[in-house]
Amino acid sequence: MNIEAQLKCDQENIHSDSNILSVKLDTLISLSICAGLDIERCDLNIQINRNNHHTDQFSDPHNLIVRRGQTFSITLHLKPGSEEFNLGETTFSLIVETGPAPKDESDIQVSFPLTCTIVDTDWSAMAYADPSNAVSVIINSSPNAPVGLYSLTLDQDGQKTRLGQFILLFNAWCEKDAVYMDGEERGEYVLKDYGLIYRGSPTQIKGLPWNFAQYEPEVLDICLKILGEKPRFALDTDQDYSKGDPIYVARLLSAVINSNDDRGVVVGEWYNFDGGVHPGTWTGSGEILHKWAESGPVRYGQCWVFAAISCTVFRALGIPCRVVTNFGSAHDSDASLVIENIYDEDGKRISDDSVWNFHVWVECWMMRPDLEEGFNGWQVSDPTPQETSEGIYCCGPVSQKAVKEGELTTKYDAAFVFAEVNADYLDCILMSDGRLVKKGGSTKLIGKHISTKAVGVDERKDITHEYKYPEGSEEERRVFEKAKHHNKLEKSGEEPGLHLKVSDEMTLGSDFVVNALLTNNCMDVRNCVFQFSAKAVCYNGKKGEECCFTSDKVELSPGEEKHYSLKVEYNKYGPVITADRLIKLSAVVIDKTTVDISTAERTIILDEPDIEIKVRKCLPLLGDIQVNNPVTAELTLLNPLPEPLQDCSFTAVGGCQSVIGTVPPKEEAKASVEFTPTSAGSKVLLISFDSDKLKNIKLHIDIDVKE
Repeated sequence: MNIEAQLKCDQENIHSDSNILSVKLDTLISLSICAGLDIERCDLNIQINRNNHHTDQFSDPHNLIVRRGQTFSITLHLKPGSEEFNLGETTFSLIVETGPAPKDESDIQVSFPLTCTIVDTDWSAMAYADPSNAVSVIINSSPNAPVGLYSLTLDQDGQKTRLGQFILLFNAWCEKDAVYMDGEERGEYVLKDYGLIYRGSPTQIKGLPWNFAQYEPEVLDICLKILGEKPRFALDTDQDYSKGDPIYVARLLSAVINSNDDRGVVVGEWYNFDGGVHPGTWTGSGEILHKWAESGPVRYGQCWVFAAISCTVFRALGIPCRVVTNFGSAHDSDASLVIENIYDEDGKRISDDSVWNFHVWVECWMMRPDLEEGFNGWQVSDPTPQETSEGIYCCGPVSQKAVKEGELTTKYDAAFVFAEVNADYLDCILMSDGRLVKKGGSTKLIGKHISTKAVGVDERKDITHEYKYPEGSEEERRVFEKAKHHNKLEKSGEEPGLHLKVSDEMTLGSDFVVNALLTNNCMDVRNCVFQFSAKAVCYNGKKGEECCFTSDKVELSPGEEKHYSLKVEYNKYGPVITADRLIKLSAVVIDKTTVDISTAERTIILDEPDIEIKVRKCLPLLGDIQVNNPVTAELTLLNPLPEPLQDCSFTAVGGCQSVIGTVPPKEEAKASVEFTPTSAGSKVLLISFDSDKLKNIKLHIDIDVKE
C-alpha cells in the first residue's frame, strides 16, 4: 500500500462510527514531501513522552499516550540536503482532531500556529532546529481538551501532511486540569492496577483482591470505546466536546457500566445465574472488558463488579478513583430518608425498603465548578442499577462533602446517597384498618465502617467520618434536620417495652444453635406473639429462603425474661445457602393489644475454609523468584462439610487451573499450579477454589519477583 493510501485508510479509521481504537502507531511514519519543510519522516518520541506523562506502563509500546495540559515533543527529520529550519522564515500550523466527525473551529478540531513560547492554557506549539537536519516541535495540549484518540496533521499553506496519532488522557499532574490531585495519592488512585474491595458485614470485613488491569493489551482502547457510548440522557448525538468534562464522564460511566438502559458493560443479577458467570467468580476487570468488546453486555455482575469496572475505566482515562464499601447500606426506595421496616399484624415483613449487608461504589476526584464553593474533591459515582435518575439507571457524581453536610439539592442524586449512609431505621406495624403505627427504631444501623484501600499498603482505611458526623452528635442531627427529615428518634435511655438480643456461634458445615432473649421492661403483663427464623440470603438482604422457623404465644410478667433457642441444621440450610454464605436471623415480637413491636436482626457470614499456599521455585538453585522462570504454588483446602464436594478445582489468576474432582467430607483438597512471572516487582498471586457446594473461595499472597 502506498503512503497516500495508507494515510487515507488511517483517516477513515479514526473517523469511523465504531471508534474501535485498534489502529497501532509506528514510531517512525513515512511522509510525503510538502512545500516548505522537506520531511522524510516523523519521530513521535514515544518512549520519552510516555515516561514524562506517566503512561509508560500501558501495553503496546507503539502507541503514543500523553496527558492533557502537558507538553510532548515530536521530531521532524528532513531529507538529506534540505535547508535548515528557521522559525523566522519557515512557518507551519498543526491540526489536532478527535471524534467520529470533527468540526472545524471546535474543541474536537483545533488548528494552531507556531509561537515563540508555549501557552499552557490552550493548544500551542513551538519549534527549533535540531542537529542532524531535524526540527524539534514542542506541543502543549489544552488542559480542558476532550480525551480520546487524536490525529496530528502539519499544515503548510494549505498543504497538509499527516504526522501520526496519539491518545490524550486526563492529567492529575496538571494544576489546570479539573482532575488535578496533589501528593503521593496519585500513584494509588491513577496508576495502581490492583487493589482490595471490601465485603462482608460490619463485624466481619474482608478484602477481595482485584486486578483493575488498565494496562493490559487493548484495555485502554476498550475504555475509550466505552467513553464513546451514548447514554439516553445525552440528547445531542455529538458529545465529543463533553468528553473533556470529568463531571459528564462520571455520569456517563455510571449509566453505561450497567446494561439496564443500553448496551452497557455488565448485566446485574442477584438470584439466577444461568447462562452466565456468577459475580463472585470474577477476579479482575480485563476479562470482562474484553468479553464486552467482543460480544456485548457480560453476564453477570453485582455491586463490587460494577464498581471495579468503573474504577478501571476512570484510572485508565486518568481520573483519580477509589473503590468504597458502605456496610449497612440503605436502599431508600421512596426517597423518604427513612428505612421503614413494615410488618403486618402477624409479624410478616411487607416493606420494599431494604438494608444491604454492604454496598460498593466508587469515588472520583475532580473540581465541581457547577456547584457552590466547597464541593470539590471526592465525588460519589455508583454504576450499580438501583433506582433511576433522570429516567435512566445511573447515580452521581455527587460531592462527598455535600452528602456529609446534608445538601440534598446538590447535583446529582445527593438524597439517595445520603440515605445510603445516614438514613434512620423505623419499625412499623400496618394495622388491618390501614393505619401505619410507628414503633421504635434506630439511627445507628445505617452507614457503618465505610471503607477503602489505604494508600500504598494493603490495609483498610475507614472513611466513615468523611461521609457523616459521629452518630448521635449535635452535628449529625443538625445535618439530618437540614435534610428535612422530621422523624427524629429519641436516643437517650432505654424505653420501656419488649427487647430482644440475638447471640450466635456458627461453623460452616455444622449444625448450630442461635438464641434470643425476650424481656418485658413494661410495668404490666404482656401477651405477645413471638417469631424466630433463620433465612439464607444474598448480600443485599433480599431473596432469602427460610431454613428454620419457630413461633410461640407468650405471656410475660413485668421484668420477666424468656430465652428461646433455634437449632439451624446443615441439612436444611446447606441446600439453600447462596454463594454469599449469609444467614439472616430475625426475631419479631408483637403485642397486638398495645400495638407494640420489637425486632432484632443479625446477618452472619459463615466462615469459609482457608486456602493454604506454599510457593516453591521449579529451579531450586535460583536464589529468588525471577522473571521468566517457572514457579509452582502448592495448594491445600480442608472440606469442612459433612458431605463430599464435587467438581473441585483451584485456579490462579492468569487462567492456570488444576481440576481435582471429588473431595470426601472432612478431607483435604490438594493441587499445584505452575505460573511464570513475566515482569519484575511486587506481584499478587490470587488463588480461587470452586466446587458444587463451596464457591468463590479466594486467598492472595504477595510475591517479590526479581529481574
